[in-house]
Parts: sequence; C-alpha cells; structure tokens
Amino acid sequence: MEKFCPLEYTLHFIKSKWVILIIRELTLGTQRFNELEKKIAGISQKVLTSNLRFLEENNLVERKVYPVVPPKVEYSLTNLGKSLQPILDQMTEWGIKNIKK
Repeated sequence: MEKFCPLEYTLHFIKSKWVILIIRELTLGTQRFNELEKKIAGISQKVLTSNLRFLEENNLVERKVYPVVPPKVEYSLTNLGKSLQPILDQMTEWGIKNIKK
C-alpha cells in the first residue's frame, strides 16, 4: 500500500504558478474570464482555460454561466478554494521576508 502524503495531496491542487495566481485573483472576488486574463500577466487564453477547468473539476472554483448574449461567465472560489488562502498568505510572507536576500 502506498503511503499517503498530505503535502503531495496539497501540491496536486497548487502545482503550477498559474493555479496559484488564479486563486490569488479570485480571493479578491468574483471575476470574468477577460478580467482574469488581464490581471495575470503572461497567461494565455489556452492556459487560463485549462487551469480554470482543472480548478472547477476539483471543486476549488465555481463557474457561473448567465443565459445572455454575448455569453457572460463568472468565476469565484468555492469554500474549498477559499481554504487555500492561508497557504497563499504564508507563501507571500515568505516571499516578502526573503526577496531581498
């Protein structure tokens, strides 16, 4: 039987810088796709789409589609996604303390 590693489990969800940056932006509130794309420097539409799908499939992000023309889609963090905030806060604190070293 394989040993369960909580750190590996957590890393599965925040395995890329893009996922972390998407979550960071969504902690500020609900956002539309174009807003996220503008706020996350260097991310392509394809990468943003695939990462949002990953987050949605893993119940970290909720996608709400409005039945209007043109289509309106909003993304927000679920409670599970919000529970990653303390981890991101600690990563930010570590960066602040060590960025000048």
